[in-house]
Formats: sequence, C-alpha cells, structure tokens
Amino acid sequence: MGDVGSERHRSGTDKRPRLEDVAARVGLSTASVSLVLRGVPGPSERTRQRVLKAAADLGYQADRTASLLASRRTRLLGVMVDIHSPFHAELVEHLHTAAEEVGYDLVLSTQTRTRDEHTAVETLLAFRSEALILLGPTAPADTLAAIDRKAPVIAVGRRIADAELDVVRTADDDGVSQIVGHLVGLGHREIVYVDGGKGVIATDRRRGYRTAMRRHGLGAHIRILHGDNTEAVGERAARHLLDSGELPTAVVAFNDQCAIGVLAALSRAGIAVPGEVSVAGYDDDTLSRLSCFDLTTVSQNAPEQARQSVAAAVERLDQGRTEPREVVLPPRLVVRGSTAGPA
Repeated sequence: MGDVGSERHRSGTDKRPRLEDVAARVGLSTASVSLVLRGVPGPSERTRQRVLKAAADLGYQADRTASLLASRRTRLLGVMVDIHSPFHAELVEHLHTAAEEVGYDLVLSTQTRTRDEHTAVETLLAFRSEALILLGPTAPADTLAAIDRKAPVIAVGRRIADAELDVVRTADDDGVSQIVGHLVGLGHREIVYVDGGKGVIATDRRRGYRTAMRRHGLGAHIRILHGDNTEAVGERAARHLLDSGELPTAVVAFNDQCAIGVLAALSRAGIAVPGEVSVAGYDDDTLSRLSCFDLTTVSQNAPEQARQSVAAAVERLDQGRTEPREVVLPPRLVVRGSTAGPA
C-alpha cells in the first residue's frame, strides 16, 4: 500500500492546503491566521495553538517562494481609511502621490460600519506593511502604542495625548474658532453647533466652538445638538431645529457631510441658505466645493497632511528616527456662498 501522498497524486486529488483552508478550519480570518503563522505578536496564545494545530492537521506548509520574499522589504505603507469619508478619499489620493515620490506604495484597508479598526489594522499587518498611516483613528492611545511596537504608526487628524506616536493633524479647535469668528463678524449671535459625537476629534472641535462663543461674549447663546459625521444626522439636527421653532441664524456642523445634511433639510423646508440661515462645515472635502452646496468650511490642507505623514514614515523606516513627532498644521477658513449676514 502506497503512502497517502502517492495515493492522492494517483487519484488526482493532490491539492496543497491553502491559508484559506486553515482559516476555515479554525473559523478565523486569513489575516489572523497569517499573523500566527508568521509569528507576529497580537493573537492570544489560545488562538495561536488552535491555528498551529489546524495547520499541522491539514499538512499546511508556507510556500517557499513566499518565504523567500518574506525576508525582503515590501516598501508598503498601510493606510486605514473610512470608506464613507470623502475627505479620507482625498487624503489617500495625495498619500499615493507622496509615497510614489519616495519609492513606496500603499496598501489600503477600509473601515466601515461593519468592519472595525482592529480588523482593518490586522489586515494591513498581514500584508506586511512596513508602517501604518491611520486616518482618524478612534482606538485608545495605549492600543495605538501597542500597534506601534509592531510597525511604526502615524496617526492622522487626531490629537493623541501622552502616547509615543507620530501624529499629523490640524488644530481642530482653532479651525472651528475661525468659523465662529467669521459668523460673529457677519453679525450672527444665535449660532448652533451640530456635534460630531464621541472621540478626540469631536471633542476638540466642540471645545473650539465653546471657547470661541465665550470669547465673543456669546456664552449664553451656546447651543450644541447631538450628532456625528453623517449626512443623515445633519438632516435630523436641522429637522429638530425646525420643529422646535427656535431656528438660529447660523449652524456650524462637525464636518462637511453633516453640513450637507443640514443644507438638504433646510432646502426641503423652504428655508433659504444663507438668506435665512447660514451653514458652515469642516474639512473642505470635494463635495463642499460643488456649486450646488458652495459650502463655507475649513481646509485641513490634505496635500500637506499626506506629505508630512509619508515623510514621518520614511524617517522612521529609513532614517532611524525613534523619537515621536507631532506635526500640527494651521487650519484655513474657506468662505463660500453658504454664509452671509443675518436677515
């Protein structure tokens, strides 16, 4: 009786087990299985034992060519991106340009409403990204610091206190302050802010609104509505204002998507913008520039954020820098047609 391998060959069923087969056996993603088989820190010991046993039972062996390639640098920068964010899409375009200029390429991993940051980052590590550029991460600072011990992390758009990480961002509180100052200069006093929900970015922008209102002597007029970063919440906030009968003369939204939702709801209600209510957003994304919205907003200078992010990664990977660095870019008010003096 021949050996099992010979029998498989003669019967035409000789099929090498694949990474996907091991993943299916243990009920994990291929990214998780790859991390275990490559010995990358992160998965629990119980998970490691399950994966290794399944690999042994199936007779899985890593491809020799792949193993040879694994000993070489990939020159890949992993980018985590929120698939619903027009601003992130613009950042990615500029990141591609900046990376190509220094001989790197990008691997993208999306964050969606059903795919969290952990999974997105895990995928980037599985593809052997040499550094990670995380756009608007919300994970706790200690979690990001743990990831940084596996591959250099550049957090884009978010302030991170007391963490040994590279950060590239704009001064969000100052950006919202500029919007409030612009509206006050036009004569507005009843200025409502539609919040961005939880997270450091939302906290900084909310603080910028409060601080600016108080600085202009409008502390008694501070009014913040619950929100997040979507058009739907902007519409809901605007409907709440309409239903309350206390329509302000100006609305500042957490970001451009939220502001567009506000514009849509006001338009359906027959409220003229900026004739009756001025509206402003934040990010200066591609939609805000369309003539149908013509949205007053704040530019975060996406090209420079991208350039600084790639430069930070290269400094860590190729130039030996180990000390964390924070780059804070000045935001810039962009005045368009959605704001004017109160009627």
